[in-house]
Amino acid sequence: MHMRLGRIGGVVSAIALAATMTACGSSTKTVDAEASSSAAAGNAGALIGVTMPTKSSERWIHDGDNVKKQLEQLGYKVDLQYAENDIPTQANQIENQITKGAKLLIIASIDGTAITSQLQQAADAKIPVIAYDRLIRNSPNVDYYATFDNFKVGVQQASSLLKGLGVDDGKKGPFNVELFGGSPDDNNATFFWNGAMSILQPKIDDGTLVIKSGQTDFKQAAILRWDPATAQKRMEDIITKTYTGSTKVDGVLSPYDGLSIGILSALKSSGYGKPYPIVTGQDAELQSVKSIISDEQYSTIFKDTRKLAEQTVKMADAVLKGGQPEVNNTKDYENGNKVVPSYLLDPVIVDKSNYKDVIIGGNYYTEDQLK
Repeated sequence: MHMRLGRIGGVVSAIALAATMTACGSSTKTVDAEASSSAAAGNAGALIGVTMPTKSSERWIHDGDNVKKQLEQLGYKVDLQYAENDIPTQANQIENQITKGAKLLIIASIDGTAITSQLQQAADAKIPVIAYDRLIRNSPNVDYYATFDNFKVGVQQASSLLKGLGVDDGKKGPFNVELFGGSPDDNNATFFWNGAMSILQPKIDDGTLVIKSGQTDFKQAAILRWDPATAQKRMEDIITKTYTGSTKVDGVLSPYDGLSIGILSALKSSGYGKPYPIVTGQDAELQSVKSIISDEQYSTIFKDTRKLAEQTVKMADAVLKGGQPEVNNTKDYENGNKVVPSYLLDPVIVDKSNYKDVIIGGNYYTEDQLK
């Protein structure tokens, strides 16, 4: 009898403990749900600060417009600013957004290392920050990052360069190629470069490709602020100093369409014509897609900024509603202070063979725009 009572007592205790644990669990869930619902209610219609680098590049205009439109569709107010590639202007814009009471900041930085004090102000005011397309460096106060797979962009640029040169079809070269890099203050530029060189270096080593200028280092190839005029001048200088007599440029690794147009201008003014050297690019800017159709620029990398905007807006909405945004990379984007949880989208190579399917078929540009 005593044993039976002991067992009954144990069962009752277990039931009581389970009930207590269930009650605790449900109260925790209730508190979590209430906090999340309270955050959502408190941030409904909140002001979101969006800062973009410049209007001089067509793609940033698309980015800004897409982010603003999609945030407004969710009922948020948006302060969209462009800094025309001036770092103090962007710093002031961020400070003003904080002062205006922004509840979240989306920042495409000009220089990823130059806004640490503004990010500290945001953190002090408990304002979350999403880095847009370009990683913000040397600060713990970056919560999330939305971008494309930038190493893959470089791989694709190099792969399309080799395809254009005929290496994929068994041509041995040697081919004279020149290398251009992006802006050294843009974290993405080294990802593009490293991705491209992972494909090109073995071909340089085996003699298929020759960098006639000898400028094989990122620092030598980098173009500050992605400036087309600087790229044009560098290409002109390389042609003048290196390509004399019958020696010709066969291909150019260009990491951005704006630079590609500058490089092509240099080639044209130096007497090059169709068929032009193989020139790569990135961003599917209107002028470059037209150039591809006209058999001048060979290829570009299409990064659908509508999808990047959509993903960033989803992140912002989740954060402001007290939730966890979706990320798919938590190891690669170390900013010098922390690994920033990131969402990476896939880029696509575009050349004359597929621009109709990808660009027109994807409603990015109409056929009329490309005439």
